[in-house]
Amino acid sequence: MVSVPAEGSILARALKGKNDRTPLYYKGILADRPVVLGVSGIGKVNAAHMATRLIHEYPLSLIMNIGVGGAYPSSGLVMGDVAIAGKEIYGDEGVLLKDGFHGADLIGIPLLEKGRRKYFNEFPLDRGLVRKAVRTFALRPLPFAVQSGTFVTVSTCTGTAKRARAIEGKFHAICENMEGAAVAHICALYGTPLIEMRGISNMVRDRDRAEWNIRLAAENCQTAALQLLRVV
Repeated sequence: MVSVPAEGSILARALKGKNDRTPLYYKGILADRPVVLGVSGIGKVNAAHMATRLIHEYPLSLIMNIGVGGAYPSSGLVMGDVAIAGKEIYGDEGVLLKDGFHGADLIGIPLLEKGRRKYFNEFPLDRGLVRKAVRTFALRPLPFAVQSGTFVTVSTCTGTAKRARAIEGKFHAICENMEGAAVAHICALYGTPLIEMRGISNMVRDRDRAEWNIRLAAENCQTAALQLLRVV
């Protein structure tokens, strides 16, 4: 899964026997295995819709959610590095009070309840897949750094250094994006294993598009995805 075509263009070209179901929905063989590539559109609803479609229409072994994202100031990441999500957090769902933001647990109503487990803002990703990804990139290093940590999903992208520090401090996160928690939410609902990786296109601080490198971030993330597809 990707949110926009540029995040999956290398993968789309590499698909063998590509069958276009729609202009943004492809099937084919990649790394010697059958793959469906979905381009969801940006944001939580589009991502949740695509994840649900894929789960209902195909016997998936896993979902790999990839794309670009911003790195928080203290993450240690730089543009072109790749981040792997250990867990996803909804950064907007909750209550804003005088002392700051509080998650959905303050409301007392979980976003998802499955069996005895209640999910409020946090959705862990598949631990086995995360460990395999970290081990794979350690054994076969890529020409950029790869780091695992907490991701935050927001509807309003952070465009000030002050807000970046606040979110980073609140959630101890390394990467910001607009879709991941919604995909993790759907995968938790259906019991589908999920791995999420994002190439770092920018640092989360005062917004300056001139500093960004979306092309490099997208290319590096797809390079990592192709390597991981060979072993998962």
